[in-house]
Amino acid sequence: MAKYLFVYHGGENPETEEEVAKVMDDWGNWLGGMGAAVIDGGNPVGTPSTVNPDGSASNNGGANPVTGYGLFEASDMDDALAKARGCPILKDGGSVEVAECIDM
Repeated sequence: MAKYLFVYHGGENPETEEEVAKVMDDWGNWLGGMGAAVIDGGNPVGTPSTVNPDGSASNNGGANPVTGYGLFEASDMDDALAKARGCPILKDGGSVEVAECIDM
């Protein structure tokens, strides 16, 4: 099985305790449904910074900033994409970037 990095972009922040509970349940159910394929369920991240070729830094994450990550096992890219299609961030207007991790 190969490892795949899921990078989350966007999504809405829940505003009430009820919304937070619903989002947490959705993520728990999605991650739990993948069982042993979850290597690192990941976490949300703070506002990213980008180091540019000239060494300067942009402190806003650019046009589509990263909002979180996860690391998963999948048999191939199609399997990884199928797993990503169940990600709760998609219901909140976000997206999932999927990339195979290459062992060196």
